[in-house]
Amino acid sequence: MGKSKELAVCLVSGGMDSLVTAAIANEAHEKLAFLHLNYGQKTEKRELDSFHKIAQHYHVAASSQKIIDISFLKQIGGSSLTDENIEVKKYKGESEEIPDSYVPFRNTHIISMAVSWAEVIGAKKIYIGAVYEDSSGYPDCRPSYYQAINNLIKMGTKNGDIEVITPVIYLKKDEIVKKALELKAPLEFSWSCYERNDKACGVCDSCALRLRGFEKAGIADPIDYEIRPTYSK
Repeated sequence: MGKSKELAVCLVSGGMDSLVTAAIANEAHEKLAFLHLNYGQKTEKRELDSFHKIAQHYHVAASSQKIIDISFLKQIGGSSLTDENIEVKKYKGESEEIPDSYVPFRNTHIISMAVSWAEVIGAKKIYIGAVYEDSSGYPDCRPSYYQAINNLIKMGTKNGDIEVITPVIYLKKDEIVKKALELKAPLEFSWSCYERNDKACGVCDSCALRLRGFEKAGIADPIDYEIRPTYSK
């Protein structure tokens, strides 16, 4: 079965999950448009660099790349990712509590931008790297959230035919690592750390989940870390 000729928008944060989502979208579509949002996060510079490298890897034309500033999320605050007064916490194991790295209603703002752009450029599919494994902490990573957002898009767009696709939502981090290898996705370009732009800290929640995924997959993570704790035991 060949690739679809239908243009698709892919949300590319620069993280590992969005990288693998872009790789999956690239397998399914001949043409992709990449969208990146700067929202005042502490690793904004490094994530933007990752976006550019990933876009170049997948030969996405400059005219099909969009970077939008939504730094009002920093102005609103309430998250350790955007608020300088809230320290990025070290990983302390599994928890059912919503962590302070949650950016209030972020994915809804991001998806809204993607839907608006999709309407303008004629794209019918929007790919996002949401992962259900994160949903105990992030309510906007739950499958039920994406069912609701797709219903909203049907009701609130001109033709009602745009759909958000979540191809990695049920994958564990080690499965995402293995999928990246299968699709030859450039993991060395991705960035997951919440705190640092030079070397990944290795101890924030996002670094911990990523490192544990690589450990379980039996693969060495190609990016640099300040320290590399073991999390899979």
